[in-house]
Amino acid sequence: SRGCGMDDSGNLAGAYSDDSVLFRVLRHLGWDDLADIGYFTLPTLPVAALAGPVFFQRRLARRSLALLDARPGQLVLDAGCGRGDTTARLGAAGCRALGVDVQPSQIDRARRRFGSRSGVRFAVADARALPRQAADIPLSDGSFDRVHCLEAAFHFGHEGRTSFLSESFRLLRPGGRLVLVDVVSRTEQPIGTLDPNGLVRDTWRFDDIEPYERYPLMASAAGFTTHRILDWTTPVLHRAAQLSALFAGTASTRAGRQALCVRWPGLRELDAREWDEVIAIVRAHQMIGRVTRYMAYVFDSTRGSAVAVEAGKRRIIGQA
Repeated sequence: SRGCGMDDSGNLAGAYSDDSVLFRVLRHLGWDDLADIGYFTLPTLPVAALAGPVFFQRRLARRSLALLDARPGQLVLDAGCGRGDTTARLGAAGCRALGVDVQPSQIDRARRRFGSRSGVRFAVADARALPRQAADIPLSDGSFDRVHCLEAAFHFGHEGRTSFLSESFRLLRPGGRLVLVDVVSRTEQPIGTLDPNGLVRDTWRFDDIEPYERYPLMASAAGFTTHRILDWTTPVLHRAAQLSALFAGTASTRAGRQALCVRWPGLRELDAREWDEVIAIVRAHQMIGRVTRYMAYVFDSTRGSAVAVEAGKRRIIGQA
């Protein structure tokens, strides 16, 4: 979860603040410009356990961006860009990339790190209700070739996600593409029933997540055709859950904490209460993980036939 388009930036900022105990731990483990979960393959899990998540986070970002099929010279909106890594990657590939995020602190960091790069711009903006222009780039109807949103839309709420899809369709030229990668629900069950203490929802500042089958219906209502759906639940959520369970189990003992501090010395700043808090948050994530999926949706702005649209809605492709 890298960034957001919500207008409640003050509330959301705590999810990505280095003052948050979970985010401090993640920072010590290697999170920096990227804050997505990561894409893990089974043979590389031991490497992830010892080396940290950065390689796997970059792999997830590459897979998400590859779905855009963006070409040099194309204009791309990176919605909920967070600290700007994916926007910078688009620029490095020759695209004209605009990264927007509702959090000024995130955009400040993105500009400091990547703002001088050719073809890259950043702006504070709400992806659900875009301004007329951002960073001197007009956000007019049909003016963009691609829209990318990696692990941010779960912050938006249902109405916000509906608005974001409508804004994306408005922004894209005919033949344009939206790639939306998000944590979704397997069922209609309210997420709060599995997170009664709000440890997960308060950590990441969200209220609900979208049932996975609803996204294509919402996209179709906005005007999109579903081109492709990829289920990345196992390489992202399930394997991240294995790693987090290993971390929580190790952190549950004094000897385990000492071993973790040897590998990641920055963790020595945690006191006993903070260790217990992190363990509780990790275990709350594991509860919610039982009813969540991780999906990559590729929506095209060209309308197809009603049969093709319906077939697209129903098409679930594996992890490839």
